[in-house]
Amino acid sequence: MSEPLLSVRDMCVAYGGVEAVRGVTIDAKRGSIVTVIGANGAGKTTLLNAIMGVLPSAGAVSFDGAGIDRTPLEARVARGLCLVPERRELFSNMSVADNLELGGFRRSAAERAETLEQIYARFPRLKERRAQEAGTLSGGERQMLAMGRALMARPRLLMLDEPSLGLAPRIVRDVFDIIVDLRRDGVTILLVEQNARAALQIADYAYVLELGQVSASGAAVDIAADPRLVESYLGLGGGDY
Repeated sequence: MSEPLLSVRDMCVAYGGVEAVRGVTIDAKRGSIVTVIGANGAGKTTLLNAIMGVLPSAGAVSFDGAGIDRTPLEARVARGLCLVPERRELFSNMSVADNLELGGFRRSAAERAETLEQIYARFPRLKERRAQEAGTLSGGERQMLAMGRALMARPRLLMLDEPSLGLAPRIVRDVFDIIVDLRRDGVTILLVEQNARAALQIADYAYVLELGQVSASGAAVDIAADPRLVESYLGLGGGDY
């Protein structure tokens, strides 16, 4: 069996004296969609931020077979990790095109130009609005821009924190279709999502986080069929994908 692209072992993250993540172990196989579901406050965002290196953590994190525990955030990006945060964190006063260009700042001008055309092909609305300020976009367009900016770095692992948050159901379907397309193109996805039902419909594997710990894990179809988990989580955040 091939080694996972991302491997997290016994991760712990503490704020002051409170452990927000305790002993979490997860894997993400290459070319798969792995989702982490759970209630608000379960530690899902904290987990992503620790994997990215935004927050200090204990435990072991390896990427593509190499330990990255002591690797700074910028170097993790250079290795192929990328995080699209829940708040999207766009530069509101800058144009769509300039936001995208910033996502590829580590790449050559030729690589940026090539990738930009690929992003515009994947997100035609961004091309239509490329001269528009990011702060004037709709919620769905802002999410697409955040994803497009991350893809400008050509990540091997894309971590998405609540990509459906605040979006209309039709736009959620569009965003999830894009996530499935990215897996088809070979990008590994780690998806944190409050809309558990929708996440499980596109994921290959799932982890359930409760009070900072993994309480269940397995193939997404099996998690979706578990009666206890259905009752506890599958009403969260909306309906079907």
